[in-house]
Amino acid sequence: MGFLALYFIAAFLMFGIGLYPIIIEYFPGEEPLYLVNRWFLVWMVLELVYRFLLQNLPIMDIKPLMLLPIKKRKMVNFVLLKSLYSFFNFLPLLIIIPFGIFNIYKQTFSTGAIIAWMIAMIGLTLSVNYANFIIKKNFTDNIKALIPVVLSIAVIAILDYFKIFESSVWFGKGLNAILEFPLLALTPILIVIVFYKWNQKDLESKFYLDSTLKDEVKDANTNEFLWTRRFGDIAPYLQLDLKMIWRNKRPKTTVYISILFLAYGLIFYGNDAYQEMPAFFVFAGIFITGIFMINFGQFIPSWDAGYYPLIMAQNIPLKKYLTAKAGLITFSVVVLAILSTPYLYFGWKIFLINLICAVYNIGVNIPILLYAGSFNRKKIDLDKSPFMNYQGTGATQWIVGLPLLLMPLLIFWIINKFISFESALTVLFVLGVVGLILRNRAIGFIAQRYKGQKYAMIEGFKQSGE
Repeated sequence: MGFLALYFIAAFLMFGIGLYPIIIEYFPGEEPLYLVNRWFLVWMVLELVYRFLLQNLPIMDIKPLMLLPIKKRKMVNFVLLKSLYSFFNFLPLLIIIPFGIFNIYKQTFSTGAIIAWMIAMIGLTLSVNYANFIIKKNFTDNIKALIPVVLSIAVIAILDYFKIFESSVWFGKGLNAILEFPLLALTPILIVIVFYKWNQKDLESKFYLDSTLKDEVKDANTNEFLWTRRFGDIAPYLQLDLKMIWRNKRPKTTVYISILFLAYGLIFYGNDAYQEMPAFFVFAGIFITGIFMINFGQFIPSWDAGYYPLIMAQNIPLKKYLTAKAGLITFSVVVLAILSTPYLYFGWKIFLINLICAVYNIGVNIPILLYAGSFNRKKIDLDKSPFMNYQGTGATQWIVGLPLLLMPLLIFWIINKFISFESALTVLFVLGVVGLILRNRAIGFIAQRYKGQKYAMIEGFKQSGE
């Protein structure tokens, strides 16, 4: 985590220092500050997304304090003010401050106007911090409730993309006005105060000792997935996995995340900068069609850690157990490939790349994930949120990403560079088909590996540490 923190500090600082020269070089005739303002709304949305996925909210055990003569508001304010010291609030400063200094040095605008602009940017960043606080407090436990919000943002983005209503342009004009009327920098500060008070009221409304003592009533989920019986011997294992996903928070959230990340391709497909770099399209294709495969597959068999010893004590052939896992992941890749068909809008080439990447995922990456699972030794609490939750994560999860994402990228890049685009896609397709043909033999080999690690895995899953 320390290494990642240093990496992001360096990356954001380098971007902040290089942003002004980059705009001057690649966007001649554009005023750098106006260009940044025009795109700042997009940045805020992206910042909100990565904060929601990665940022941990400050926590405090309030029950002992509630027995002492300490006001509720004082404790709430402590938690809210503590969130200001988040690493995620520090990172944007590494872009805002260097970029502002460059503009002061170039004297395009007055120093007072630039300082007002920097204050406004910091205010908007803190607004995102407290907006994320509200979203995580109210939507983390019910991820489905976020769907209308995401759809609304998607509609606004589509309207902006097709220039029907350019919300980013109007937002940029509002920021441009701060340069002419510096007192308008107080507006983002007022927005921060509004979000702060909103959070304050929300937390105070839940600040009661007996709020966690209510009887929780849940409807029993009795879905048995009887339709899986048509899959023969592996049906019981498929039923077990589907029940586990359907009834538990962490695996179910993995499904929702996979659907949300279908939009990942928009970063590459419509961007002119990547049109001459088709290897990035392959990366996007592997990621889009394989996001559930990656999120779910990297924790096999840790999902079953709670009852893995029972499975191993039964007369259950490991080969069938692993075949069921492979079947479930294969089904997810096929579904995501079908859901990605709207990318036909960007051309048949993109559509073909996504299909071939799906075949590669099924034939090559699924066996790689199953084999990597034999190194898993950490249990997973199925009822916890996956956001910023590193439970079950070990060296295996970090290392397995290299062959999954980089290997097809490297193969495609080399063949595309020295032979042709068509040959590179053909090789990926052939590798996927060969993997499918040899899947039965590959799973048999992987099952032997699981048998050899049987007792080490059982012992690891008994440990209570994360």
